[in-house]
Amino acid sequence: MARLLVITAAWTGCRWGELAALHRDNLDLDAGWLVVDAEVGSLHESRGRRWLGPPKTPSSARTIVLPPFLVRLLGRHLETHPFEFVFTNACGTWLWRSSFDRRVLRPAIDGGGRAAVRLYAVQPGLTFHGLRHSHKTWLIAGGAPEIAQARRLGHHLPNRVVEVYSHVAPEVETRLLADLRRRWLKATRSP
Repeated sequence: MARLLVITAAWTGCRWGELAALHRDNLDLDAGWLVVDAEVGSLHESRGRRWLGPPKTPSSARTIVLPPFLVRLLGRHLETHPFEFVFTNACGTWLWRSSFDRRVLRPAIDGGGRAAVRLYAVQPGLTFHGLRHSHKTWLIAGGAPEIAQARRLGHHLPNRVVEVYSHVAPEVETRLLADLRRRWLKATRSP
């Protein structure tokens, strides 16, 4: 589950809270998209409490088209995952960000552990939010227009005219997904 959570973050640009709150009802694998709900699309944590609420900004409520490889990975995960939320702990309850970071992400990213189970560093210093930055960088490198980047990441554009009158054409979405697929194939073929 942790591996898929990280992959989903990197290949969608979703924030931690958006993925930790992802409910099965907001994931349509037949259509190939996930929805960040405007009212309960983010898991919030404070003072030892967790609750569902709106995402960071109104622009953060969005529909994200998924690359086909991610649709397949999520589908396989959900076949054996009996819980209503997509990413949970073994008991089916919401994840704590700090526990996930300390117990799973940091050891995998930075390396470490006992000699018998030594983990080799993936990318020292990388943070969960850094996966979102990587996604944005991939969108730029792939030539995605600014409006497509903003819609996918849930950003508000400062130029209101561009934001209101620009739309992401299907061929732009197709190119964007093809570039993400190419990056996935390259990443999974590397040693």
